[in-house]
Amino acid sequence: MALKPLHDRVLVRRTESDEKTSGGLIIPESAKEKPAEGEVIACGEGARKDSGELIDMAVKEGDKILFGKWSGTEVTVDGEELLMMKESDILGIIA
Repeated sequence: MALKPLHDRVLVRRTESDEKTSGGLIIPESAKEKPAEGEVIACGEGARKDSGELIDMAVKEGDKILFGKWSGTEVTVDGEELLMMKESDILGIIA
């Protein structure tokens, strides 16, 4: 990977959504919403306090996360579409 997030930013790969409903109906591409969950691919080192002290990240590489529908900025790395977002845009870690 050729991209390392800085400060409190996180690089996320969206998880693929189901192509069928629970009733078995196939959802066409045009009707699908972008999923609001993904996997953390890379993390920055964390934010800094005014004193210069480092605030550790709450997430780490490999974590499954939930984020807001409009969170992050889409970036393309090695031909793959990923999201770059601040740690504060992450709503939670999926256990």
